[in-house]
Amino acid sequence: MKRIDHAEASSFFIAEKENEAFHDKRLWDLRQKRDHQRDDVPEWNELRELASAIKEHTLSHLSDYLEQFEDNAKKNGAHVHWALDAEEHNRIVHEILADHGVNTLVKSKSMLTEECELRPYLARRGIDVIETDLGERIQQLDDEPPSHIVVPAVHKLRGNVADVFARTLGSDPDNDDPHYLSEQARVTTRPYFLAAEAGMTGGNFAVAETGAVVVCTNEGNADLSATVPPLQLASVGIEKIIPRTEHLAVFVRMLSRSAVGSPITQYTSHYRKPKDGGELHIVLVDNGRSERLGMEDFWTSLKCIRCGACMNTCPVYRRSGGLSYGGVYSGPIGIILNPTYDLRKYSNLPFASTLNGSCTNVCPVKINIHEQIYQWRRILSEHNQLPFVKKAAMKVTGKVLADPKAYRRTIAATDVAMEHLPRFLLYTRFNAWGKQREVPVTPDQTFHAWYLKNRGTS
Repeated sequence: MKRIDHAEASSFFIAEKENEAFHDKRLWDLRQKRDHQRDDVPEWNELRELASAIKEHTLSHLSDYLEQFEDNAKKNGAHVHWALDAEEHNRIVHEILADHGVNTLVKSKSMLTEECELRPYLARRGIDVIETDLGERIQQLDDEPPSHIVVPAVHKLRGNVADVFARTLGSDPDNDDPHYLSEQARVTTRPYFLAAEAGMTGGNFAVAETGAVVVCTNEGNADLSATVPPLQLASVGIEKIIPRTEHLAVFVRMLSRSAVGSPITQYTSHYRKPKDGGELHIVLVDNGRSERLGMEDFWTSLKCIRCGACMNTCPVYRRSGGLSYGGVYSGPIGIILNPTYDLRKYSNLPFASTLNGSCTNVCPVKINIHEQIYQWRRILSEHNQLPFVKKAAMKVTGKVLADPKAYRRTIAATDVAMEHLPRFLLYTRFNAWGKQREVPVTPDQTFHAWYLKNRGTS
């Protein structure tokens, strides 16, 4: 499996200056809105502690709560299926759809089904899958994966969307008014709701006490997908279980505030039983989660409620775009999740971080994200997964940083080179920093020299 080269992939996004600038500004705006919402909730830190504790307790008793959820869901009249991995998940879903003669499936946003690559799996078997979330629909029409957990098409400008819709829906390519584009998506998606034989959702939470799957959205498309067709399916990762309905209040208060800076999502829907004459099938999916639960350094990543706050605050993600991470999950949370699926393929991702800790600071369930990113770097080194050039450079750098005299000589030599070497010798393929930015201006004096002059003699 070829390694994902984040730096190379991000260069294509960085080259689109207008998109990059908008992406950075838009996501930082979401971060600031999140901060305003946090400041309006005096007990915010207590909620974070409580949310983290609830998740830790649940993950520590996961099998018990999963069995309780299954029992209660079956009592409600739902069918419950268990999937060990993505292949089994897709096979179960296809068998259900085939048994009911389904040709068209309308689906709301679900990172789990993206993770399992459900849509192409069903397409190869003659079943059309229509994404009904606006961002996901844009990405589907453009044949791209989502670039963000919450706002899948945030890397696109409205002109990009107009081009996609003109090419795939026949809309006016010169009209990039957001209201017009939203209406085009609405009128072209509505017939699928009415014609589809089945609808599918993911699940933000699954309540063991009631056997209910809870879905939080802002567009109402999940409710249409779940209630208009006679057959309803829900794919839920096993880590989405919470013990009781009262615990849901903690997470609902934090989810939308952390994600987009709004007090609550427009729709918080509880699906407990099938509608009259219909069927409800819930697929509980492992796909590596049990294995991750046994990883001492990384099991707390299963606390994630998929709010995307860590992505919105990350300076690397904001300036490189989600598609550059090469996986379903991008940004800081993607850096710690993706290597659990394929260590070699995603071996470059842990270095796509400044380790500034902002991701950990905004996480509503207190996942130590930046510390886990550092741990992945250590594991990659131990498993000889570092590229030769990086490994050699780190070895040399380590020796220089460990020797004060060597460090000062290196700094002095670098300063001379930057001041006197011609530009074409400085900006080469060996200077990764200079590929996308200017080399910093050399200061007149090093800190060490300043300190000797002003504070001491050694």
